[in-house]
Amino acid sequence: MNPLRGIFFKVTALFLFAIMASLIKATSAHVPPWQAVFFRSFFAMFIIIAWLIHRKELQTGLKITNPMGHFWRGFIGTTAMALGFGALGLLPFPEVTAIGFTSPLLIVIFAAMFLGERIRVFRLSALAVGLLGVGVILYPRITVFDLSGGPATVALLGVMLALGSALFRAMAQIHIRKLVQTDQTSAIVFYFSLTASLLSLLTLPLGWVIPSAQETLFLILAGLIGGVAQIFLTTGYRYAEASLLAPFDYASMLFAILIGYFVFSEIPTLSTLMGAALIIGAGVVIIWREQKLGLKRGNARQTMTPQG
Repeated sequence: MNPLRGIFFKVTALFLFAIMASLIKATSAHVPPWQAVFFRSFFAMFIIIAWLIHRKELQTGLKITNPMGHFWRGFIGTTAMALGFGALGLLPFPEVTAIGFTSPLLIVIFAAMFLGERIRVFRLSALAVGLLGVGVILYPRITVFDLSGGPATVALLGVMLALGSALFRAMAQIHIRKLVQTDQTSAIVFYFSLTASLLSLLTLPLGWVIPSAQETLFLILAGLIGGVAQIFLTTGYRYAEASLLAPFDYASMLFAILIGYFVFSEIPTLSTLMGAALIIGAGVVIIWREQKLGLKRGNARQTMTPQG
């Protein structure tokens, strides 16, 4: 274990994911989100395969025991990705990122619904604060809603897409919690990219476009950088505990603000910053509580095991 190295890989991965999202956003005016999903997924596979060859894990790293589990994880994750890419084309980068932070809050709810985990008062209170933060971000969008199809309607559509993406990402994480019990992380990552590539090809009848040379370069780079980011993320967890690295997820907000300002000339609104602060605060509290519960569970298991 090397916590500092783990933190480095985690933060670097988040920075690369932010760059990847900015490349997708830069093409969103012309390239539909489902086409962007194909480039993001297809070219990431080359990086993942090269990584497995480098680690001499190509034969063992792709073995799976639950093919349908991987399919549903891929289907749900692909939906989340397409909705998120659609939101990037309609909303400022920091706002999409802030709304995306609702995903960990939803995971708590889904874990209770599908995995039988109990939600006690402490986490329930943090969850309420986080949802309040979501409301703070959404309120300006809802109050200016009109039926004319103008900017307010477009922005509200972007909000719904971002929320939908967070919802499906949370569901994907629940599936991943089950898959990691039987299959390796490398297999989960690879088959997700493969499934997303194949599913995105089914959207050809919805209308793909011929991207310009610059757009093509951006889309290919998004896939390659996304693949590298995924490897960095996985490597980070080899060096540090998940409970230590989890709070660093919120560094994404800083990267989104900087990229939004310097690349897209986007200034986050006060409601976005306030809502993000509430969501991040609630998320950190939930992570801290999960860490405490994990330690207690570990001590309980040691107590109940005669042989240690």
